[in-house]
Amino acid sequence: MEKNKLIGNSTLSIADVNNQNIQILVVDDDNRLRTLLMKYFGDQGFRVQAAADGFQMDKIMVRDSIDLLILDLMMPGEDGLSICRRLRATGNTTPIIMLTARGEDVDRILGLEMGADDYLAKPFNPRELLARVNAILRRQTPNIPGAPVTGNSGGHDGNDKSKTEIELGEVVVNLNTRSVHYKNDEVVQLTTGEFSLLKILLQNPNQPLSRDKLMSLARGRGHGPFDRAIDVQISRLRKLIEKDPTQPRYLQTVWGFGYVFIPEENQKQTHSKK
Repeated sequence: MEKNKLIGNSTLSIADVNNQNIQILVVDDDNRLRTLLMKYFGDQGFRVQAAADGFQMDKIMVRDSIDLLILDLMMPGEDGLSICRRLRATGNTTPIIMLTARGEDVDRILGLEMGADDYLAKPFNPRELLARVNAILRRQTPNIPGAPVTGNSGGHDGNDKSKTEIELGEVVVNLNTRSVHYKNDEVVQLTTGEFSLLKILLQNPNQPLSRDKLMSLARGRGHGPFDRAIDVQISRLRKLIEKDPTQPRYLQTVWGFGYVFIPEENQKQTHSKK
C-alpha cells in the first residue's frame, strides 16, 4: 500500500472543541505521513508537532505540554508498544491513539494492554482519526463520561466525598484525581480510556451494560463484532482494583452481553446472608 493512500484530502470542521488550546504530537518514522497529519490537524485548528522516534518525542514532551499522542506501532528502534509501555510505567497518562499497519487483533490488543486509549489501522480515513481524537478530548472535559468530577464550589462535605471516592475493598478510586489508591500509599493514575470506562461502570451499579453500550459511552463509537477493546480495558482495570483478577468481585462479566459493577455494599450483604 503506497503511503499516499494512507490519508485523504477530506476536511472536517469541529466546532465543539477549542482546538487552538490542544497540542497534538505525531510520532511516526514516515516523514510523508507526519507531514500530512501535521497539515491536516493544523487545518482543523490544532497545534501540532511531530517526531520521527521516541528520542525526538521525549525532547518535545520535556519542553512542551502535550494533550494527545498519535503513535505509530511499527517504528525502527523503540517501537510504539515499547514507548507506550515506558510512558505508562512512569505514570504518564497522556492519551495515546495507536496507529497499526496491519490492523491485526494481536496488535490492537497489545496496544490496549500497554495502556493505549484507542487504535486505528492503516490505511485510514483522516476524518475517522479526527473523530477518535475529538472523542478522547471530549472525555477530558467536564460533565461527560470519562471526565473528572468537579466538586461543589461551596466546599466538600461527607456526601461530596462519598461521590468522588469509592471504596472497593482495600482500594479507593478517586474520581476527582482519576487515580486508584492502595493501603500502602501507592497511587496509580488511570489513563483516559481506563478512567472513562471505570467511571461509567461505577455510576451504574448493579446495572448490566452491554459491550456496545460501554463502547459508545466510553469511546464515542460502536462495538464491532471482533472489537476486544472493552475486554482488554476491563482486564487492565481488574488488575488494578480486584484482589484476585481471575475471580473479580466488583467488575463482573455478564456472559454473552457485557459487564456489571457490583458495589461494596452488595458484597457485604451477600456475606452477611451466608
